[in-house]
Amino acid sequence: MPPGKRTNSSPMLSLLLTYLLFLLLVFLVQRKIIYFPETFPQQRLAELASQLGLQAWPTAENYRGFISQDTKVGSKGSIVVFHGNAGSAIRRSYYIDALERLGYRVILAEYPGYGARPGPISEKILIDDGIRTTKMVLQEFSGPLFLWGESLGSGVVAGIVASGQVPVAGIALITPFDSLANVAQHHYWYLLAKWLVKDKFNNIEYLGDYQGYSAMIIAHEDDIIPNARSLKLYDALSGQKKLWEFEQSGHNDLPMHPKQAWWHEVMAFIDPRDQ
Repeated sequence: MPPGKRTNSSPMLSLLLTYLLFLLLVFLVQRKIIYFPETFPQQRLAELASQLGLQAWPTAENYRGFISQDTKVGSKGSIVVFHGNAGSAIRRSYYIDALERLGYRVILAEYPGYGARPGPISEKILIDDGIRTTKMVLQEFSGPLFLWGESLGSGVVAGIVASGQVPVAGIALITPFDSLANVAQHHYWYLLAKWLVKDKFNNIEYLGDYQGYSAMIIAHEDDIIPNARSLKLYDALSGQKKLWEFEQSGHNDLPMHPKQAWWHEVMAFIDPRDQ
C-alpha cells in the first residue's frame, strides 16, 4: 500500500474513536440530559406550599404531591397531574386553580428525585411510583380517577394505564409524544439517540389497548415535542379521543389561565357526566 494511503487512515480512526467515546459518555450520563429536577429542602418546600394555599399530600413527612388546603368534600372525582421533565410539582399550581373550580379534587403528583423527594430517576421508577400514588388517591378519596400528563408526564400516565393496576376514567395529555426515543432521535440524530436512550417511554405501546376517553392538547409552534410526534400518538389511540391545538403557542407557553374555556371542554369530554 502506498505510504500516502496509510497516513490518511490515522486521522479517520482517531475521529471514529473520539465519536464512539463521546457516544459512550452520552449513554452513561443521559438521564442528566433528560431530567432536570428542581429540588428544595423540606422546610423551604413547606413555605412555598403555604404561600400558594397548598399542602403536602398525604403527609408532610412522606409526601407524594400537593393538594389544595381548601379541597372540597364530595367533588366530582380526583385528577392526578404528572408534570414535565423540568421543575417540580409545586410550580404547577395553575392546574389546581383551573380544575378545582370545575368541581374536581386535584393532586399535583411529585416524582422521586424532584422537590424534596429522595431517590433516583428512571422510566420504571417514575411509572411504578405513579402507580403507587394513584392507588393511594383511590384509597383515600371517592369518585372516579382522571390522569393528566404534561410532556414527560404523558409517558408516566401512559405507563400507569398500561399497568392495568389502576381504574382510570379518562386521560388528558398535554404536548405528549409517541415515544421519548423518537423525540431524542429528532433532536440528537447525530448521536444515534433512538438506539442509545434507556428510558424510551413508548406511549403508543403503553396506550395500545386503552379504550377510554383521551384528550390531547398540543402547541402548534412546539419546538421541543414536534407536532408530528404528538399526532402519531393521537392517530394510534383507539378509544374515544379529541384534539385541541393552539396555533400561537409553543411548548412552554400554552394558554394556562384558569378561566380559559378549554379546561372545561377537556373535562367535559373525558368525563361525560360534566357535559
